[in-house]
Amino acid sequence: MEKLIHIKFLGAAHTVTGSKTWISYLQTQFLVDAGLFQGNKELRLLNWQTPEMDCSKINFVLLTHGHLDHCGWLPLLVKNGFHGKIYCTEPTKKIVQLILLDSAKIQEEEAAKANRENYSKHHPAKALYTLEDAKKVFPLLQVVKPNEMVSIGAIQAKWILSGHILGASSIQIWIRDEILVFSGDIGQRKDALLYPPQIPEAATYLFSESTYGNRLHISTNPVIALERYIHEAFQRKGTIIIPSFAVERAQLIMYFLWQLKKENKIPNFPMYLDTPMGISVLDLFAEFHHWHRLELHEYEEMCASFEIITTYEDTVSVIENPNPKIVIAASGMATGGRILSYFERYLSDEKSCILLVGYQAEGTRGKRLLDGEKSIKMYGNWYQVKAIIRQIDGLSAHADQQELIDWVNQIPTPPKQIFLVHGEEDALFTLKEKLEDDFKGEIIIPKLMESFQI
Repeated sequence: MEKLIHIKFLGAAHTVTGSKTWISYLQTQFLVDAGLFQGNKELRLLNWQTPEMDCSKINFVLLTHGHLDHCGWLPLLVKNGFHGKIYCTEPTKKIVQLILLDSAKIQEEEAAKANRENYSKHHPAKALYTLEDAKKVFPLLQVVKPNEMVSIGAIQAKWILSGHILGASSIQIWIRDEILVFSGDIGQRKDALLYPPQIPEAATYLFSESTYGNRLHISTNPVIALERYIHEAFQRKGTIIIPSFAVERAQLIMYFLWQLKKENKIPNFPMYLDTPMGISVLDLFAEFHHWHRLELHEYEEMCASFEIITTYEDTVSVIENPNPKIVIAASGMATGGRILSYFERYLSDEKSCILLVGYQAEGTRGKRLLDGEKSIKMYGNWYQVKAIIRQIDGLSAHADQQELIDWVNQIPTPPKQIFLVHGEEDALFTLKEKLEDDFKGEIIIPKLMESFQI
């Protein structure tokens, strides 16, 4: 009897975080992505749970890209006994190294601060993983080239560009006579910096993200909104604080601001990039310039229009400067990082503007601001929200509903089944309903820890 393929959803089921799928076939066990849960406390606590499987028996990991919700669990995987290879594209390898070090550093700093100021319920507060834990992942990272077939144990795999961030890919996996396709995160077709997502050549089982499965990106050019909000803030003589994902989003916002300034469409004011990881990713845009649309001379001119903040002392200096300015800082959902230092000063400033430029997951500070909450908790203290909160749609690194549907429909051979993951409840069920208009196979929305057999 032919052996079955066993699949278990360890994350990104009925939520957009914690992407982690376990697959077993014959004597081979592997993961597609190994991400952290982010957002509300209930989700974050899942990161601390004992793993569902024996990590020492996982043979390898296939990574779609370097965002924390897709790679941030790797140090815990290694800590629990994993010692196999982690396959990814070369830009993803570099981004994973940066993002894991940044994540570990933030966790260590926040645990130390909680212990020092005694506001944690845990005594002592501990980091989920340390810098040393993160570094143990690095020797296991194995680079693959896009569009090349790779034989790994009992499977073959191919990475094709997904257009989400630098190096991001969808992964086609051949097992027996089946082709499993994991979309990873799909980018927009007309991204200003990245090339459009590639279409898989075939899929018998498709695992598709659904982040924006319930909405369409606005057709209006988001740069117009960016220009308008900048003028609004400067009429009030206020500062604009932009919480931004350090990978790709910060660079995209820099690109738009540079264009606006070059065309004299916004006032001549200082612009700052204050995210250590975002600065490192900026360097990767130069190193991997063939992976994106930006010409090297454009990249250099763009960087020259910003003051790059490298030390916390400089961060303090920028924060205390009363003059109007624009600051891009991580993290994009305000879950941690340098942005919180700016929030401590500017959340209560009526003249200033907090400009949200990306997806805000349930339970994050960014989502609370978007929902109009009047006070935000940081480091055990509550801060009044008096700054103007704005959001720019259309800047997402994720495809919208129609782009996801088009991507699925362009696969030459329709899959037998589609599993919808990486989405909130409404996005998942809305996308399922829309896909059912044309798709004749079964569409499944798996639950967390639910198992299937092929």
